Amino acid sequence: MKNQKQETEIIEVIHRKQPNYINWQPTIGAELKNLLASLKISKKGKEILTEETVRILGKCVSPKIPVGMKTGLVVGYIQSGKTMSFTAVTSLARDNNFPMIIVIAGTKNILFDQSVDRLRRDLRIETRQDRKWKISINPSIKESKAIEDTLMDWKDETISEDQRQAVLIMVMKNHTRLKNLANVLRSFKVDWTKIPTLIIDDEADQASFNTKIKEGDESTTFKRIVDIRSITLNHTFLQYTATPQGPLLINIINILSPFFAEVISPGQDYVGGKDFFIDNPNLVEVIHKDESLSDVEPPDSLKRAIAIFFLGVSAGWILQNGQGNRSMMIHPSIRRMKHNQFYIWVTQIKDMWLSTLNINDESDADKIDLIGELKEAYDDLSSTVEDLPKFEKILKFLPTAIRKTVVEEVNTRTGPTPIIDWKANYSNILVGGQSMDRGFTLEGLTVTYMPRGVGVGNADTIQQRARFFGYKKNYLGYCRIFIDQIIKLAYKEYVDHEEDIREQLIKHTKTGKPLFEWKRAFLMPSQLRPTRSNILDVEFFQSNLSDTWFYPRSPHDSKEAIVENEKLIINYTQTLKLALNVGHRERTEIMKHLVNENLPLVDIYKKLLIPFRPSNPTDSKKYTGLLLQIRNYLKKNYNETCSLYLMSCASSKNDWKIRERALNSIDQIENIFQGPHPDLKGKIYPGDRNIGDKSRLIVQIHRLNLTKDDKKVVDDLYNLAIWVPKKLAKAWLVQNQKVNEIK
Repeated sequence: MKNQKQETEIIEVIHRKQPNYINWQPTIGAELKNLLASLKISKKGKEILTEETVRILGKCVSPKIPVGMKTGLVVGYIQSGKTMSFTAVTSLARDNNFPMIIVIAGTKNILFDQSVDRLRRDLRIETRQDRKWKISINPSIKESKAIEDTLMDWKDETISEDQRQAVLIMVMKNHTRLKNLANVLRSFKVDWTKIPTLIIDDEADQASFNTKIKEGDESTTFKRIVDIRSITLNHTFLQYTATPQGPLLINIINILSPFFAEVISPGQDYVGGKDFFIDNPNLVEVIHKDESLSDVEPPDSLKRAIAIFFLGVSAGWILQNGQGNRSMMIHPSIRRMKHNQFYIWVTQIKDMWLSTLNINDESDADKIDLIGELKEAYDDLSSTVEDLPKFEKILKFLPTAIRKTVVEEVNTRTGPTPIIDWKANYSNILVGGQSMDRGFTLEGLTVTYMPRGVGVGNADTIQQRARFFGYKKNYLGYCRIFIDQIIKLAYKEYVDHEEDIREQLIKHTKTGKPLFEWKRAFLMPSQLRPTRSNILDVEFFQSNLSDTWFYPRSPHDSKEAIVENEKLIINYTQTLKLALNVGHRERTEIMKHLVNENLPLVDIYKKLLIPFRPSNPTDSKKYTGLLLQIRNYLKKNYNETCSLYLMSCASSKNDWKIRERALNSIDQIENIFQGPHPDLKGKIYPGDRNIGDKSRLIVQIHRLNLTKDDKKVVDDLYNLAIWVPKKLAKAWLVQNQKVNEIK
């Protein structure tokens, strides 16, 4: 009865009025209900998963109306439950009579097998009594007839819906496997417009996109995906990723550019970048550059990381009798020989410590030294773990914990990447590189040692290495991350970048507008690039305004913008209380300005800066970035004030002295500012650049006549000059694919 009550409550959540930005209303059936019943998550977690699942499928093509192709993007966090989300979407698609679901997963066998096992388990393929699914793994042409016959059942009116099987195809993201699938699908003698299909691309930012776009060609995997989409004429291509930079920045006319986006929520026990790099920075330790990385001696930081891990393993045996898993990841450089060196070090440390701890002579110098090192690591661990057993008790069990820990090299140096049997051992130390990147799950990961730099600096690649994120809240205190200082800074700044993208996508989704209308502008760490450049054929611009003046240098490029800005500024300034600024009595009228030095920053941001229109694309990019910086600052400093000056407007708001400024050879204002007077010391007038409190944002409004070669080009336009203090500094990225104002 309890389970039935929970299911009823979940259904009630779904059947409340849905937002107007879903296309159709999916019906919840037995498939999704049974999946939810099998999940070990909270009631609230099930409600959220259900709502998000309905919303995602409701944006896909309807199974009842042939509408052609659609591309969607689903964004989650690293290790946050994306697989569970697309499993739920798959289940709901079955409830709503989608005859076929295709899941593209894993560029490597170990990742593909992991996804297959997970999907088969969550859909209860091995234990259920009915035959609702026909599973096909990497199908070949030999299986085409059996799959086609299964699809034909959906057009046979003598077969009830309960007797029809949904075809679930799982295919590796490999051009050969995808080609085989295309051949299988092409062989069917069916009307594809009447077979609504859901295609799920797991880790969509990896390998799917066209890496030859700049060469005017198509990369092989991309070509195969396009081929499959051209065959299945009535489908949604649903991209799942935690790093959406690639999908969002590819050309919006690209077939893989998403039409809609959905952001999914992590469960309440999830920990991510904010938990590690903002809220608990003591869990992150820096690997110093001066540490020796010779082939003879392992670095001290590695030994410290291993000590913390082994102590945690010993505590796990004492407190929980070794239930679940504890693992450590060592992620050195991509070179396999480097992996082997770390593997050798770890096995040597394991054997040496085990031997030393088993010495019966308590006065042995080596044993005393080792116990001293372990006690230092214990003190560190005890600062974050409340119920940590006493050191003496952990030390007594430590030899057993070390002996039971399995060390594994996870790469293809000596053959296929080994498959980890998580059920066989409680504790594992895994040494590897790309095989433990995106998509790879390390059960019970507590300690990460990653002695590698940013490489080429692609943000999505670096984030995908963060296997230390996940559902770890109940043992977060045991977790430690050892990384380079630059990598630490990159992860810390990535938090704001990630949250900014998620917030913007959520806000845009609620407008009901397609994603191609969303302006590509978001916070972006300055030391990183968003993604690999070979998939982008539209340039982006990265910058960070700090302790500098910004002003549009070509404010005259659009007559429409000139008119709108004039109306905006006149209307806005009429609402303000302004006074003559303080200055030397010998100032001329051109050096006197009306000012309000205590305006709420949020007020001027919303009422003046957002509506203001730069009329030149280059100016627009920088101005958009400036708005991002201000918006980001206001999140934590909502009550901040700023100054606004009406330049050369001494007597009243309607009595401006219009200044004259020259355009250079490329039609830009060379210098908008009035200089100091009478000399550089500016005894009478310090110059426009030095007016106001520069610890805060300053906005100057200028009225200008623009000339070129001593001839007037534009008569009387309004322009802004904005001082950006250092405290507002924040790096950003802007890509002009669709001009749409930031709100």
